[in-house]
Amino acid sequence: MNWPFVVFILSVFMVFYAYLGYPLSLLLLWVFRKNGKIRHRLDVSVTLIITVYNEEKRIKEKLDNTLKLEYPEGKLQILVASDGSTDATNKIVRSYEAQGVELFEVIHRGGKENAQKEAISYASGEIVVFSDVATILEPQGLIEIVSNFADPSIGCVSSEDRLIGQDGKFSGEGFYVRYEMWLRRLESQVNSIVGLSGSFFAARKEVCQDFSGDVQSDFRTLLSSMKLGLRGVSDPNAIGSYLNIVDENKEFERKVRTVLRGLTVFFKHLELLNVFKYGLFSYQFLCHKLLRWMVPFFLVAALTSNVILAFTSDFFLFLLGGQFVFYGIGIYGWLTQSLSGILKIPMFFLVVNVAIAVAWWQYLTGRRVVVWEPSVR
Repeated sequence: MNWPFVVFILSVFMVFYAYLGYPLSLLLLWVFRKNGKIRHRLDVSVTLIITVYNEEKRIKEKLDNTLKLEYPEGKLQILVASDGSTDATNKIVRSYEAQGVELFEVIHRGGKENAQKEAISYASGEIVVFSDVATILEPQGLIEIVSNFADPSIGCVSSEDRLIGQDGKFSGEGFYVRYEMWLRRLESQVNSIVGLSGSFFAARKEVCQDFSGDVQSDFRTLLSSMKLGLRGVSDPNAIGSYLNIVDENKEFERKVRTVLRGLTVFFKHLELLNVFKYGLFSYQFLCHKLLRWMVPFFLVAALTSNVILAFTSDFFLFLLGGQFVFYGIGIYGWLTQSLSGILKIPMFFLVVNVAIAVAWWQYLTGRRVVVWEPSVR
C-alpha cells in the first residue's frame, strides 16, 4: 500500500471536512430537520453582568451604551462585576449608581469566570446576560437576545459578532468571523450551536448554577444547557460589535488562550460524545471543536506526505508548489502585516492553526489559563 498517498488523501479530506464537509452535512440535515422560531417580546426579569478588570479607559463608554438598551422599566438589573480592579474603574461605576448601575466588587482577583460566578449569586434576573466591556450593543440588542427564551427548549443564546477593523476594511479575520456566524445560524436551524460568543450571550439562570470559576464560561454554559436537555441558538439580530485587537502579538496570544481554555473544557466533558445520549449534538461537538482543533496535525501530515509524493509525480510536485505558495503568502503577511483583502485569508489561516498547535502544546504540558490582562482594542 502506498502509505504517503493514503496519508495525503486522508489528511486533505479531514482539513476540508473540518471547514466545508461539516457545514455541508448540516445543510443536508437542514432539508429534513428545521427548528422553528418561537419569538415574542418577553416580560421577564434580566440581569446584565459586565465583567471588568482595570477598565477605567473604556467603562464609561460601555455604561453609556448599556443605559441606551431598551427593556421594560424595572425588569433590568445592570451589574458590573469588578475583578479586583485597582484603578479608577470602581469609582466610575459608582458614579452611575443613580442611573441604576450596581457595582459588585470581587476583592481578590480571580479571573473573568470567577467574577461572573460570584456575580451570578447576586443576580436577581430570571435570564442572565453577559457582555464584555469592549463590546458595543445596539439599543434593541437586549430585547432581541432575550426574546429567544420564549422557546422553552432554549437554554442559552449567543449574539453574532461584528468585527470592526482598525482601518474599517475587509480582513481575513473578518471573513472567518462571518463564516463562523453563518455556521452558527446553520447549527441553530438544525439542532444546537456548539459554542457561544463570550462577548455577549444569555442563559436561563438555572443553566448558570453549575458555573465554574476556572473554565471558559461561554463554552461551559452551552454544555450545561445540553446536559439539562436544553439547546443553544445564535440570534443574527443580537449584534455584538467590537474592534479588532491593535497589537498582533496580543491577538495571537488571545487565540492561543481561547483554544487552550476550549481544550480544557472539551476534555472535561467527554461524556457529551456519547451519541446514544446526546444524539446529533455529539457529532457537532466532535466536528466543530475537536476536528477543527486537529487541523494543524492534518496540515503537517499533508505537507510531509506531499513532499514524499512530489518525487513520484509531476501532479504532486504541482500540489506541493501550491502549498508552498499558500504558506509563503501567509508567512509574508504575518511578518510584514502588509497584505490586504483576500490575500489576508492565507495569513489568518496560518496564524489560527499555529495558535491551535501552540495551545495543544500548552495543554499537553499542563498549562492552564484562569487570569489574564484584557486585550487592548
